Amino acid sequence: MCPTSSPRRWDGSHAAARPLRALHVAPDSPTRLLRAAQSGTCRLCGNRLEWYQRSDGHPIGLHPTELTTRTVPAPCRWHLSRGVAHPAGDGSAWCRIPHHLICPGHDTTTLTPPLKELRRQLALRTRRLIDIGAHTPPADPSSLPATAVCRPARPIAHLLYSYYLADQPLEDIRCVAQTRARHRCPHPVQHPSAPPGIWTLHSLSPGYTQLALPGGPMALYDLSHLPYAEQLRWRTQRCPHHAAAHGAADLTLTGWEVFNPALHHQHIHTRLPDMIRRRTGRRA
Repeated sequence: MCPTSSPRRWDGSHAAARPLRALHVAPDSPTRLLRAAQSGTCRLCGNRLEWYQRSDGHPIGLHPTELTTRTVPAPCRWHLSRGVAHPAGDGSAWCRIPHHLICPGHDTTTLTPPLKELRRQLALRTRRLIDIGAHTPPADPSSLPATAVCRPARPIAHLLYSYYLADQPLEDIRCVAQTRARHRCPHPVQHPSAPPGIWTLHSLSPGYTQLALPGGPMALYDLSHLPYAEQLRWRTQRCPHHAAAHGAADLTLTGWEVFNPALHHQHIHTRLPDMIRRRTGRRA
């Protein structure tokens, strides 16, 4: 009698691999993400973090592991409920903490001894990542060459009657949609076939901010003159192909952040990016 050709594991179950099932977004889902938590790495220290949506819809990066509540100050405690991050604790003995509070790339002094030890461990891992070439920290502006093109690392964009701060240069903003191969789309949002925006110097309205901006108007990428569909494509961070494909899900959160002059004043530039900046402050 011929033995069966179906391989089995030690417990008798079939070892044949089952076909993978594609994930789909439910029509009534409040988000187009396939997962509640989006893992990523900090651009400053290279350590892992998890992105969640807050109750107000804004993203927040949390440390990937839970900490005991007694080691975390009350204003720094966060908890998760149905994939949404909420401030303060939920009454349990464990909580989450925002990554930027313990990030080695930030200057933090008000930490409890357990959090200082956690920050030290993250700093050691950052050093190992730098030594093996797996992480490159952002360049110090003082170390740039004497003559360099003014290229904002986090530009400000004007679209949908609002101001948004990007998480990376415009040409590096990538589509967040899922491809047929279940990978993230490699195409940029700033596609050559799409109408471009305009770099301009713009002054905020008096009611928008109570702060005096340095040097007067600020440089921003103006998309407000484009059609609504094109502005929405930028806001949802999709390439032209996936902007037309409404069934494609998102694999990660968009990198936009609502611009706040009080919090993002270091990203305000008063010169257009096509100007050449010298150390002396003169134009080439």
